[in-house]
Amino acid sequence: MLKVVLDTNILVSALWTPVGNASMIINLVLSDKIIPCFDQQIINEYRAVLFRPRLSFPAGQVDELLSEITGRGIQIIGFQSDIAFSDESDRKFYDVAKYCDAYLITGNIRHYPKDPFIVSPARFLELLKVG
Repeated sequence: MLKVVLDTNILVSALWTPVGNASMIINLVLSDKIIPCFDQQIINEYRAVLFRPRLSFPAGQVDELLSEITGRGIQIIGFQSDIAFSDESDRKFYDVAKYCDAYLITGNIRHYPKDPFIVSPARFLELLKVG
């Protein structure tokens, strides 16, 4: 089965817009069509961002989403690449994707190296022929 790493902006977009590419990707996770990969740093970032008061996402909805991701996914521990990043907070997503041989799905392509496994939500859905 196809593995993915979801940048935090994908979860934010999915919660903001129940219809759209990010939501379609979350639905693929929920229907066990793709497997999310993550490490504890990624889960910590998801929590920190999704529970920001200014986003006003219902706590139950966030907890349920994170529970689904962790319950359906693959957690890894302790891999770090030697690629240079302008924003080190992006490294964890890249490293997990690289380690898991997964697609990294992000709305911020420019934050990452130009690798074929780093794709926008629209491109990912196009590759799957979904949408």
